[in-house]
Amino acid sequence: MRFTGPAGIGPFVERFLRSNRDRFAGKVVVDVPAGSGHMSRLLQSLGARVEPLDLFPEHFRVEGLECRKADLSERIPLESDHADYILSQEGIEHVPNQVGMFREFNRILKKGGGLIITTPNYSNLRIKLGQLLAESEYAVKRLPPNELDSIWGRGGADRVYFGHVFPVGIQKLRFLARVAGFGITEIHRTRVNGTSLALLPFLYPFILVVNWLAYMRAMYKGAGVPAGVAGDIYGEILGYGIDPQILIDGYLFVEFRKLHDLSKAFSLLKVRRGGGVR
Repeated sequence: MRFTGPAGIGPFVERFLRSNRDRFAGKVVVDVPAGSGHMSRLLQSLGARVEPLDLFPEHFRVEGLECRKADLSERIPLESDHADYILSQEGIEHVPNQVGMFREFNRILKKGGGLIITTPNYSNLRIKLGQLLAESEYAVKRLPPNELDSIWGRGGADRVYFGHVFPVGIQKLRFLARVAGFGITEIHRTRVNGTSLALLPFLYPFILVVNWLAYMRAMYKGAGVPAGVAGDIYGEILGYGIDPQILIDGYLFVEFRKLHDLSKAFSLLKVRRGGGVR
């Protein structure tokens, strides 16, 4: 649990890359969105074969590396089974087509490849409270998404760069990953958000009860799959829902592994006919 240190996610990612340099040396690492290129430069210095991509490649500033244009809502301009790792820092919350983004990540990663995603933690209690009170990421400080504040740029005549319009918490990240053939391998800890920590003692008993009741109801009703499979899936969801660290961290910093290609991932999806709540 980290109470001090940098407020942003960058230093945590940098520390992680440096401490795992052997994993990235000699590997093809796609950095998207690459931004100005800070992490691309670091990865290059660690011996990785870096391929930077960004919606605005003109902002990239690393000598000796070329950043190509890419829109994460569309097809990524790379061959299939190409990369060993993908680093996507602070990108997914700007992307309308998040299912398509994960599917493209699956396509370009080699079998067993690693995916690293960071994003503001919409599972923490401060943001949950902001959503409850004002449908805002930061209640009082910021209005809900709107056409004046939430259009951050344009990537061409018909490409809009949105602000934090498409937030994801840990449960949505887990789901997007699963339907695209990925599994979570590790959630790295970042700096604790003070407001979330202050809220935790008051809200945690209710969080435990609500999540446990939902889990028990799901297990009782079943989903047309063996109890062991349902128990694994629902148990994982319950664990994330009541994890105190997830509820108070400022950012989500998640590692995934490509478990299946897209066709295999699709065949493994559990289809529940009828929909709705039973």
